[in-house]
Amino acid sequence: MPYALPAARALGLTLVLLGAAPTARAAEGWSVVPAADGAADGRPAVYAEGAPGTVLQDAVSLLNPGARPLTVRLRGAADGTSGSASAGRDRPVDAGAWIAFAGHADGRRTAVRELSVRVPAHTRADVPFTIAVPAGAVPGDHPGAVLASGGGRTEAVRVRLRVPGPALPALTVEHVRVGGGRISYELVNRGTTVLRPSLAVHADGVLGPLLDRGPRALPVELQPGRRVTLHEVWADPPALDAARVRLTVTAAGGVRSTATAEVRFVSWTAVAGAGGALAALLGAVFALWRRRRAGTRGPGSGAGRAPDGGAGERPGTEVELTGAVV
Repeated sequence: MPYALPAARALGLTLVLLGAAPTARAAEGWSVVPAADGAADGRPAVYAEGAPGTVLQDAVSLLNPGARPLTVRLRGAADGTSGSASAGRDRPVDAGAWIAFAGHADGRRTAVRELSVRVPAHTRADVPFTIAVPAGAVPGDHPGAVLASGGGRTEAVRVRLRVPGPALPALTVEHVRVGGGRISYELVNRGTTVLRPSLAVHADGVLGPLLDRGPRALPVELQPGRRVTLHEVWADPPALDAARVRLTVTAAGGVRSTATAEVRFVSWTAVAGAGGALAALLGAVFALWRRRRAGTRGPGSGAGRAPDGGAGERPGTEVELTGAVV
């Protein structure tokens, strides 16, 4: 359930003087956290649930334990969790695009996407915001974040919004490419739930397996509707071979997707070496054939004639040698 805002607090930000701030807190500088209210104190993120068309309310707290006033700019954004596939995106998506703050325009109160807040020294500012769930929002998880920027750095409060309805996990692996010592591919979350996928890699060459890596968890948290490009290192591919690479991705909820790619490995050094060996072999075979041909002729026998004076010798040996080389 969303954080319940008192009526007075919902009208605008609330400033609360902090007590003697601990030395560690003062050394860390300002911070932003989900607003605390009794049992909600210390929650790691903003958790909310609402049907399409509803407007939810919550708040974040800006804490300035320092001795100087601080101006912080707040805005909704994509999930700011470190290590997630969407980390670092400034373009708001899902819940990040539905977040608004109470501001003023043309002398009247209105909802704004970005808000600057001046926080006095030794003060906590509780800043309310709303999440307007669109009428067409699909059921499932819709992550986002409230980003706070000030004093040369940016911090985030995660927003975990869920729209009620059936959970539909779905994932595809696409556009597999091999080259440059790595296997590149794309993962697309086509469902309504957050997925933490695992990857297995297998590659077969002409003479047998070249690569066999069992399932392992990927360092990514894929949000619904997101696409991410990943790379799997293949440091020692064959110098000369034709391979079929198969990627299998799995996730919770019985999700499984497979994609393949055909690739030919050609090393010009290996080709040159093989060409030289083939030329040497053909030269040796040709020399042996000439010695055998010369041995079939008796002293004084006419060129191109058999000892019995019949027709000339048939070149069957050449045909056999050609077949052996191929």
